Amino acid sequence: MKEINIISQSSAISFTLIISILFVIIGIIYSKKYRGINNYLVANRSIGVFSLTTSFVASALGTWILFGPASAATWGGIGSVIGYSLGTAFPLFVLIYLGKKFRKLYPKGKTLIEAVRARFGLKLFKLILFLSIFYMTIFLIAEVTAISILINYISGTDLWITSLIIILCSAIYTLYGGLRASIFTDNIQFIVFGILLLIGFNFIILTNSTEFSFEYIKFKKPELLSFNYLPNFTAGLTFFVAVAATNLFHQGNWQRVYAAKDNRTLKYSLTISFIIIIPIVFLMGFSGLIATSKNPNVIPDLAFFTLLLKNNIWMLSLVILFLAISLTVSSIDTLINAISSLIIVDGNKIFEARGNYFNFSKYFIIILSIITFVVASYGFSILYLFLLADLFCCAAVLTVFYSFYNKSINEKNAYISIIVGLFIGLFLFPSTDFSKSLLIGVLFPTTYFPDFMSQSLLFLSFSFATLTPIFIWKIR
Repeated sequence: MKEINIISQSSAISFTLIISILFVIIGIIYSKKYRGINNYLVANRSIGVFSLTTSFVASALGTWILFGPASAATWGGIGSVIGYSLGTAFPLFVLIYLGKKFRKLYPKGKTLIEAVRARFGLKLFKLILFLSIFYMTIFLIAEVTAISILINYISGTDLWITSLIIILCSAIYTLYGGLRASIFTDNIQFIVFGILLLIGFNFIILTNSTEFSFEYIKFKKPELLSFNYLPNFTAGLTFFVAVAATNLFHQGNWQRVYAAKDNRTLKYSLTISFIIIIPIVFLMGFSGLIATSKNPNVIPDLAFFTLLLKNNIWMLSLVILFLAISLTVSSIDTLINAISSLIIVDGNKIFEARGNYFNFSKYFIIILSIITFVVASYGFSILYLFLLADLFCCAAVLTVFYSFYNKSINEKNAYISIIVGLFIGLFLFPSTDFSKSLLIGVLFPTTYFPDFMSQSLLFLSFSFATLTPIFIWKIR
């Protein structure tokens, strides 16, 4: 990614350190009065509407919203914008119903995985536990990588410096204060990035007043809004299915489900969060439509920034920096605490030995943080791994959650349906250049298949992975 060096490296590093350390201090001081394992895992099941709402939103919206929706819009059109928006928010809508049911069935629950273990058994439990940790680890690496690349783009700061600061500071206060610290800092981060997003979009609209409209897009690149433009549909559905499925396996969401002080609080918080998230992600995606309409050669990942930083204004760079750090830390502390909670609650079922899994979870997170630091320092693109993690979740989502309503689905049936769905999804899953898959292009030439299939591999892969398990339930 080309550097623009609007601010100096020393200023960027100092600013990042100050903000990160501030969150460390706030998180530790606040959580000192809330010690104990119940506070660490589920905040003593006492969180009210405001704190729960801001925490759901802050945890859902990471640095990825500055890159992903706008980038997808440059090739997926309005469909990808709508799909991203609804896919990000939809899991919260589903949790209104699933959350109430799980709180009733497992009133002392702390994780989704222990509910799976109680419903099925150890075999499926281990599969879903691996899936959840794999997905959240990829998410963690993606967040640290994204903020490191962004700060490098603005200031030229080496990736490893940002990675070290962000992961170290986030881990310190989260491992000390647990969910309590995560939720409290989420409250602050929600207010901060909410104000900064308003400032950013106000500036974009003012400086692009004649271009920030559907009319401009229709005039410059009408295919992005056209119902006849196939990617508008396939991209929209792909992002909706993938993002929605993965977020339902996000342990951070389930911790907050159990942290709500009552079902009424949970319902209101999830409803408000759903309403807040949709316009934020939609506007981020819409900025990508405007950016590519203005410049068809825009770098997709930089679509949002080309509008906001086109005049290289120093103060706006600081706004972006503050916004990105707040978004990143709010996601990272959620992920760290979520993974830690899985080890604490379910570690003894994996290792089948007694021990202090609270301490073990901290060692596990430290190792994971080192891996994250190393990978993020190289700035590798992990989109492909992210999509692979999405595929795993898509293959499991219907089986796992529908089974709590349909008792006829047993462990063997559930396990086989997930494996078959994943197997078929992998056969259609695109290669790293998205030009072919194992079935289309490797085992059989692409000419054997309609153009729609060879051009929509990701969509087909996710669709078959998600829907195939339904047929397995019916025939077994």
